[in-house]
Amino acid sequence: MPYWRLSSFYLFYFAALGALLPFWGLYLKDRGFASLAIGELMAILTAIRIVAPNLWGWIADRTEAPLFMVRLASLSALLTFSGMFVVDEFWGIALVMALFGFFWNASLPQIEAVTFDHLGSRAHRYAIIRLWGSVGFIIAVPVLSAAVERIGTRIIPELVLVLYAGIWLSSLAIPDPGRPPMDQPSSSLSRLVRQPEIAAFLIACFLMQVSHGAFYVFYSLYLTEAGYSSTAVGTLLAWGVALEVLVFWRMHRLLERFGARRILLVSLGLAVLR
Repeated sequence: MPYWRLSSFYLFYFAALGALLPFWGLYLKDRGFASLAIGELMAILTAIRIVAPNLWGWIADRTEAPLFMVRLASLSALLTFSGMFVVDEFWGIALVMALFGFFWNASLPQIEAVTFDHLGSRAHRYAIIRLWGSVGFIIAVPVLSAAVERIGTRIIPELVLVLYAGIWLSSLAIPDPGRPPMDQPSSSLSRLVRQPEIAAFLIACFLMQVSHGAFYVFYSLYLTEAGYSSTAVGTLLAWGVALEVLVFWRMHRLLERFGARRILLVSLGLAVLR
């Protein structure tokens, strides 16, 4: 199993997430956009996430080349994000965010499929690969916080572009695992979502994403307006993800002891308390 090559993709992907989500709102604010406009621009990424993974997954199924889709999407995200350096107005930025969001949101589901193809019967070891995504987030947030405090938010697009380049280069290093033979044809999507347990799971995920939408877009703005420095904001965000690393590190043990359903319910309950 190419542990480090798979892990490097997660590291760069979530480092880019750590650079984009907590600080992109601050960058847009410094460019003169109001809170409503910032919310609308950030909502584009979430809206595109509904469409892009399904479309790219459909293409990957028919081409039977998920790793090629990862590489194509990663390169396309890098190229389209470069457009951020030549646009100034709301609609120009909205177009660039829609384009790079379409490609960026496509790569993660496909790399998950590639990772599980490599893991095979060792799927419970997924967490020790995925934890490197959290490590990337932890590294990116304080580094970017210090850079913003020293240079200003204008540095954010440049650092995000560097991280997107890292995503693409790391995708080139991952070997193709091939596709395992299907024992039986998969159920149609419409049949799956009509199952009560699947519908309930999707509703829970939907509500969790709604809560995170407000958190990711406005929490950094809220803290800075309350007087916190960029370094303090980054430290607070990184602290939560540091605990995530510990959870991923021991997740295979937790799954063996408590089961996925019990862990999911406890996680949702803790999210409500937060």
